[in-house]
Amino acid sequence: RALQHGQSETLPRFLQEPVDAYIIKSNPIKLRCQAQPALQIFFKCNGEWVHQSQHMSQEHADVVTGLKIREVMINISRQQVEDFHGPEDYWCLCVAWSHLGTSKSRKASVRIAYLRKNFEQDPQGTEVPLDGMIVLHCRPPEGVPVAEVEWLKNDEPLSFGDDGMSNTRGDHDLIISEARLSDSGNYTCAASNIVAKRRSATAVVVVYVNGGWSSWTGWSPCSVHCGRGVQKRSRTCTNPAPLNGGAFCEGTPSQKSPCNTVCPVDGGWGEWSEWSVCSSDCERQRSRECTAPEPKHGGRLCDGVAAAAENCTGGLCTQSVERTSDVALYSGLAAGVVTMVMLIIAVTLYRRSQSEYGVDVIDSSALTGGFQSFSFKTSRQANPLLINSSMQPDLTVSRTYTSPMCFQDSIDKEIMAEHSLLDPLAMSEDGSEIFLSPAVTYGPPGLDLSCPTAMTVAHCAEVSAENWTIRLKRQTQDNKWEEVMSVDEESTSCYCLLEAQRCHVLLGQPGRYALVGEALNQEAAKRLRLAVFGGLDSSNSLGFTIRVYCVEDTPHSFQEVAVGERSRGGRLLEEPKIMLFRGNTFSLQVSIQDVPRLLWSIKPFNTCQEFSFSQVWAGNQCPLQCAFSLERYSHSSSQLSCKISIRQVAGEEQILQIYTSVVEVSGSLRKGTGSHYTDSSSALRACSASLSAFKIPLSIRQRITATFDAANSNGKDWQLLAQKLHIDRNLCYFACQESPSSVILSLWEAQHQDPGDLDSLASALEEIGKVQSPRGPPALCSTKEDSEFTKVG
Repeated sequence: RALQHGQSETLPRFLQEPVDAYIIKSNPIKLRCQAQPALQIFFKCNGEWVHQSQHMSQEHADVVTGLKIREVMINISRQQVEDFHGPEDYWCLCVAWSHLGTSKSRKASVRIAYLRKNFEQDPQGTEVPLDGMIVLHCRPPEGVPVAEVEWLKNDEPLSFGDDGMSNTRGDHDLIISEARLSDSGNYTCAASNIVAKRRSATAVVVVYVNGGWSSWTGWSPCSVHCGRGVQKRSRTCTNPAPLNGGAFCEGTPSQKSPCNTVCPVDGGWGEWSEWSVCSSDCERQRSRECTAPEPKHGGRLCDGVAAAAENCTGGLCTQSVERTSDVALYSGLAAGVVTMVMLIIAVTLYRRSQSEYGVDVIDSSALTGGFQSFSFKTSRQANPLLINSSMQPDLTVSRTYTSPMCFQDSIDKEIMAEHSLLDPLAMSEDGSEIFLSPAVTYGPPGLDLSCPTAMTVAHCAEVSAENWTIRLKRQTQDNKWEEVMSVDEESTSCYCLLEAQRCHVLLGQPGRYALVGEALNQEAAKRLRLAVFGGLDSSNSLGFTIRVYCVEDTPHSFQEVAVGERSRGGRLLEEPKIMLFRGNTFSLQVSIQDVPRLLWSIKPFNTCQEFSFSQVWAGNQCPLQCAFSLERYSHSSSQLSCKISIRQVAGEEQILQIYTSVVEVSGSLRKGTGSHYTDSSSALRACSASLSAFKIPLSIRQRITATFDAANSNGKDWQLLAQKLHIDRNLCYFACQESPSSVILSLWEAQHQDPGDLDSLASALEEIGKVQSPRGPPALCSTKEDSEFTKVG
């Protein structure tokens, strides 16, 4: 009892004092006080006592000491705070009484919380170079309590202290000391307190890269082989490439330098020397030298002989009567020698003329009386048009021998009209089949062929037996398409050899043919060739048009585009690229990106265009194309850099990077030429290329066929020839031919259009020549009607 009395003889002690509070909207707040020991507790606000009726009090015992603890609460409304107009904030404190006196608590202020809507300073967008400094200012709106600030990038909170990024808390500025490309984005300043959260206007930050020149390439060879010419070197604006509107490289992308090439000097004969004195054999001689002039710098040697001899005549040689018959004999022998020399010269000239085929026969006795080895040498001069000649059908009909076409009736050689060979295709009646190649026509239709014709057709399929069923079809007289054969089948009436980009066909009947494909699953794909052309807008001096083509990857399709662009003055802006378009029903999207908006404008709502799946998958009427119209702000803006994105939705994407000069384009348009038309020009000359396509010389071909068509005890027959030439499929077809080896050579010629490939033929024949052990002929066909051909060879 004494302890309890001692504790009660102290002043009240506050266990809980009122704390500062904020009124949010119209919700009142509560202020609390707890004291021990206390007989009474009252609140005093702004120097005035709060009425007792507004107090809510309660008592409870301390669980440790057992003493009573008094607690008092009052409510403060928004109206009370607004009605107070004192020199300081609205405040309240507690006063507690005991027997010994009173105690006062701390003052607690009560304020109305708010946050203004408008920022005192919004961050401003900016463009900075790579590695430059980014400074964004932010002043949050006025509020009670003071708002806290955070930065957002693309609506995601930023963390400070990493990667050179800092935030000065005093003025809330965002500072990035070294800008990176990844720092480009939309930045927002966010301010918040207990009342609300505000966001500033978005500041767009662009980190750009100015273009830089790459190293110069090496100087090109001199433009002429003799005399004064020029050589060039070039560089590209790719180190780095301009990005996000960065400036294009200053200066020229190419340089020219004069050059001189020493001209070759062909040799010339000097004067003949005087005749020598007649020898004891009644013969005199004279000579000359190749010194007028001497051959220099790779010039040709003199043609002809350096020495000559003749019999002495006119009594210059005295001989006895007994040797008269010997003189006649020697004269005859001399005449024979001269004849042989002339014959050798004639043969040599003939062989040189044969080099146009790209091959000379060195061993004239080859295949005489049985198989012997061949020796070949290729021509030094190659026809550049033969690079793509294997991709084009043979468009010629020849009166004389031009393998692989054989005719019973002789007709004059002529080039057929191009439109009759590569006509537009009609859509297939069966929706599941699409054309994979142009239709190729050769004829006339009633032509009677004595042997099959080899025809090469380019196609655009990504070849895979699991994804495609590909068929060869022929057009009937009623313009319908009938199936000839499936390319993976074996037949005795037709032969198909499918390669990655072309198909070689042996046909016995003229007509109009095409390759048709049926997709087996969504992984089936066509190859598309993507090309971008550009040209000035004729109706707007500041305008420039970019045209994007998506065509099937065949020479004929791209040739059509190149011809059209040349006629309208277009220029190829980037090397074409190949893209796989899959049969998954998704569309094709074409968009233009990274146009420097400070220099160029583009028509609105025209940055992305789309082709439906059916337009691309089954489209064979005309090339798919779309155009983007741009306009520069002034004539001084001569450089254009952008990207063309071509993608199949949920599929492959290709990017074509455009760097061009409008001045250069306009210059090329005035001249009507362009440096990028090399490939298309070759395509335009493809038809004429077939006239000089590589052929095996007729004399060699006849000896090969005579050797391998005949049965041979050593097993060196046409079957071995096919094996060595890697033609092992569908041998039944060759067995049914009158001359199997001739047809095999025709197919080999269609596959190999480079004169250098003649070396591989020579190697194959050399391997056959080394075969020693005889072999039995394999069973070629299982059908009864073809069993008679198993005896061939």
